[in-house]
Parts: sequence; structure tokens; C-alpha cells
Amino acid sequence: MRIALFGQAAFGKDVFDALIEAGEQIVGVSTPREREGTPADPLREAAEGIGLPTIPTRELRKEQPFEAYRAWEPELIVFAFVTDIVRSNVLETATHGAIQYHPSLLPKHRGRSAMNWPIIAGATTTGLTIFWVDEGVDTGPILLQREVAILPDDTVGSLYFERLYPMGIEALVEGVRLVREGAAPRIEQDHDAASYDPPAGPEHGAVDWSRPGTVVHNHIRGCEPQPGAYASLRGVAIRLFGSHFEPGHPGQQPGVVVDGDGDGAVTVAAIGGTIRLARAQSTGRKVPAVALLSIGDRLERGEPPASD
Repeated sequence: MRIALFGQAAFGKDVFDALIEAGEQIVGVSTPREREGTPADPLREAAEGIGLPTIPTRELRKEQPFEAYRAWEPELIVFAFVTDIVRSNVLETATHGAIQYHPSLLPKHRGRSAMNWPIIAGATTTGLTIFWVDEGVDTGPILLQREVAILPDDTVGSLYFERLYPMGIEALVEGVRLVREGAAPRIEQDHDAASYDPPAGPEHGAVDWSRPGTVVHNHIRGCEPQPGAYASLRGVAIRLFGSHFEPGHPGQQPGVVVDGDGDGAVTVAAIGGTIRLARAQSTGRKVPAVALLSIGDRLERGEPPASD
């Protein structure tokens, strides 16, 4: 089966490698156009390294690149981390259609921040979906799904890189095999049960210390590493990372730093317990939280850091 792979970065390259290792036939690759002065995309480099043609995704809106893509005679498109909009004529060229990876159990958490919002909401499970692409946003029929646990201190980063990233590669390879064997289901999503989450941006990062400590903890880890949870210390925005919640009675107002430890973390009073923060950031790189926060400091809700 002739596969056109659309993607970018490490995930796209790792999907490429896994499909090649599985013996699948990739006939061409499409990646975003690289900006001048930026490193070469690893997926494009991998494809060109074995002599496969590549086309920048946005160039497919032009007649000549589109005709070059049609000459690949793709039977299936595999989307692995695609940020450019792909038009319907590209999808329709592939005789078997297109499949895509999404890091949630669709129809829940459609949208590009599908890993942030379950953690922020305090969910204990999420998963991934391989679905058939249509012209909607994550609305196509489901091919397969896998469920994973969200651990109490998971961040978006740990959830993705430790579980959803490697599982996503395996699931895309499995999805391709099912399509090739004619055994891939098309399970319509229950659109009445769907949720669409907005992109998690700086405006969603402000920590509200008047909320229960468990909610604050979920908020901080659900914004790590992006868009970054932040609080204000004497009018300066401080990003917060590495949250851990302990129930109890801190004896201080929420947001007050009550302790520091030898590992560089600080403990902050919250409603119903305390929050241990491992790292913080004002400007520059992340540092141990004790480098920016001292016992008695009070964190408050504030505006996003100026760099945003």
C-alpha cells in the first residue's frame, strides 16, 4: 500500500522510522516549509536520506506541487503531527483516505490542547485515538483507541513523552496495517458527546489561589510545559513547575511560601493542603524554586509574563 506521510519534528520522524521498520511502503513525505536559519526538519531529512520525494505542505495549494504529489499515487495518507491545513483535494487523492493520531479519547477533547484540559480538570484517565480524517476538526470516524492513566503528578510533558508519544507511534503503525489488510473499522463518533477545548494559551495560565489546593495543583501540572502556569510575586510574573499536592492544614493564607527544602523546592500553602513546587522561572531558564521564592513570600493571581 502506497503511503504519503505528512508530519514534522521528532514524532513525524519516529513514525516514519516505525513504518519503514514494519515494512510499509512510503512513497513521499510532506512537512512544513522551514524558516530560514532554523534546523532542518528531521522527518524531511530522514525521507530525503533514503531518496524519497518531499513537498512542503502549504505548497500543495499550488498546481505544480499538487500534481507532483498526485504522481506519488498515494493510497493512504498518514498524519503524524500536522500543523498546516490540508485541503480536501489532497485528502481525496488518496484512494483509501487519511488517518491521524489524536491524544485524547475522541469525541472528548477535540482541539490542539487535548492533553492540557483533562489534567486541568483532574481526570484520572485519557488516551489516544487513530481516526479517519474528514473536513471537520477531529470529527472523523474512529479506527482504534487506547486508554492510559493520568498519574497524580503527571504533567502534559510526562503524559505525552512517557506514554502517549510511544503509544501513538505504535497505534499509527497498527492502524496502517489494519487499513492495508482491509480490516480497519470506521466507528462514527457520538457528536452529541463531543467536547471541543480551546487552545491553551497564556490567558489560561494564571493560578487562582482562592480555589482548592487540588484544583491549583491540577492547573499547574496541566499547563506544564506549555502554556505555563504563573503567579505574581510583588508584581513580577513567576512561572511554576513540578507541582505536588499534600492534604493537610498549612496554617497560612493560600499562596504563602511556608517552607523550602534541600532539593531546591518550596512548599506553598493552599486550601486543604500544601503544594510543593520544584522549579520556577521569571526570566531566562527554569531554576530551583528556592532561587526565586523565600519563606513568607505570597504568590497572587497576576498577569502573564511579559515574554508572552
